[in-house]
Amino acid sequence: MIILGRLRNIASYRGFILGSVQREFQSKYRNSILGAAWTVLNPLAMIVVYTVIFSQVMHNRLAGNTSAFGYSIYLCAGVLTWNLFAEITTRAQTVFIDNAGLIKKISFPRICLPIIVVTNALLNFAIIFGLFTAFLIVSDNFPGWLYAALLPVLALQIALAIGLGMVLAVLNVFFRDVGQFFTIALQFWFWFTPVVYPVAALPAEVRAMLKWNPMAPVIGAYQDILVQHTLPDWGTLLPAVALAVLLCLLGMQLFRKRAGEMVDEL
Repeated sequence: MIILGRLRNIASYRGFILGSVQREFQSKYRNSILGAAWTVLNPLAMIVVYTVIFSQVMHNRLAGNTSAFGYSIYLCAGVLTWNLFAEITTRAQTVFIDNAGLIKKISFPRICLPIIVVTNALLNFAIIFGLFTAFLIVSDNFPGWLYAALLPVLALQIALAIGLGMVLAVLNVFFRDVGQFFTIALQFWFWFTPVVYPVAALPAEVRAMLKWNPMAPVIGAYQDILVQHTLPDWGTLLPAVALAVLLCLLGMQLFRKRAGEMVDEL
């Protein structure tokens, strides 16, 4: 009943959420000549660089994949999805601090703020991943019906990111070092995740340590679908599912207990 009440409360503020997302999207390109066209040009440039530099200039090849674009697709599948995770967690950790003035002046469900963060990140991701999907189709590397298997992986990644982001957001209000520490930790986390290198390139002892990295099987699932055109090993994602549920519950619990104190601290 409590959850349903919260959902109804959030639904009643959907105009506020959508309006905030629209304003932020428009503000990014205000006073620019090309305006919203940059939302397409920036990711398109990145995809072109990856495909041209790594496949046509450096002639990188991925072991076990015969496609000339195999490594480029592997790289895009990892980098684009990692950037979504990084954007949600990085922006969520400061969402209450960044909106301190709004929180103090206006009465609204504070949980709307993380929802706005996720919605903005998904909007950006949808644009760039849509272009990447178009490239897969044009280059004859589209995985077919397996593409639908991306949805549960994406849902898991979002849950993991927002759960962690909520925990960090509350802690960061009271201990500002949390945000600084996570920014540094995220850089190490990226390189400890097989995003730009295949797992097979790692020494056996390092590969064994990847089981402690919840993002490794998530990124690997994307790469299995988009590069190898196979379903991921769903069993390897179970620890990440458990962690995502735990972080979401912990984040909501911290938020409920500290919501009142956060206003004073801000």
